[in-house]
Amino acid sequence: MTSNENQLTKKDFTSDREVRWCPGCGDYAILATVQTLLPKLGARPESTVFVSGIGCSSRFPYYMDTYGFHSIHGRAPALATGLAITRPDLDVWVITGDGDGLSIGGNHLIHALRRNVNIKILLFNNEIYGLTKGQYSPTSPLGSVKKSTPMGSIDRPMNPVSLALGAEATFVARSIDTDRQHLSEVLEAAYQHDGAAFVEIYQNCNVFNDGAFIALKDPEQRDHNQIRLVDGEPIIFGPEGEHAVVARGDGSMKIVSTEKAGDRVVVHDPSKDEPTTAFALARLAHNPVGPTPIGIFRDVRRPVYDRLLREQVEQAEAGQGDGALEELLASGNVWDVVS
Repeated sequence: MTSNENQLTKKDFTSDREVRWCPGCGDYAILATVQTLLPKLGARPESTVFVSGIGCSSRFPYYMDTYGFHSIHGRAPALATGLAITRPDLDVWVITGDGDGLSIGGNHLIHALRRNVNIKILLFNNEIYGLTKGQYSPTSPLGSVKKSTPMGSIDRPMNPVSLALGAEATFVARSIDTDRQHLSEVLEAAYQHDGAAFVEIYQNCNVFNDGAFIALKDPEQRDHNQIRLVDGEPIIFGPEGEHAVVARGDGSMKIVSTEKAGDRVVVHDPSKDEPTTAFALARLAHNPVGPTPIGIFRDVRRPVYDRLLREQVEQAEAGQGDGALEELLASGNVWDVVS
């Protein structure tokens, strides 16, 4: 956190570009939250970079008064990896969507997470292709009737949190576009995390998929359906705390009444190195039409890829170890090419 004398404000992170999203789009809420949060965290515009791919969410860098790169479809994690490796002094954020990040960009996303590159990945999930006007996406529910699936989608949807956990991501979380307090808390934790941080954000597309997350956002439904994950707290939810999460014998999770759960209620611990419990929590809801966990699923410490790579390069340049650069260049079959 910077001192009060040097404290920046939301205005310092807001560009002069006209924001061009559809009126009512959930992206506005996420943008406002990020612009407000970063100065509170002590971030500086000159040391912050937002990298995006293709899609509605990928316009994000234009609206931040920081460095930014609107890259190509699905490749934002790859570009961000190169940046994080060569410029460790920068805070590198990736902005992507369920189509950009999980379809053409799925491979890049997985490897950035498993390598534990020091980047923060925000995946805006609206369960639809918005920019290309309403086709089903990798997270659209089974049976979704959209422009490209008039008879209903037969593809089983991806669970972004499960995918990230399966890739051994060291920080995995989920939040909601319009819940500014919760989203701010999750993004702050992601910012503070040393390594790859993945945050899925349920983001409403009010034009092509309006109301997809109504179960978690509507005042009359959200208390019944939001399973808030709080470190060290029993996983209990409902207006009166009447529902609880317990573990089955096979390691999966289920929801029962708190009264029946007794002392079997799962106590949340995102710091477990073994991701089995976090993965089981992620599988409680394949789509957010009922009780769905939100919060931080996993937050563990492991060596950071870009730091390890820089150390190897420094050793090679110094002629140390088996990777000494001069030895490698002069070893094995060496060819001289002359004109």
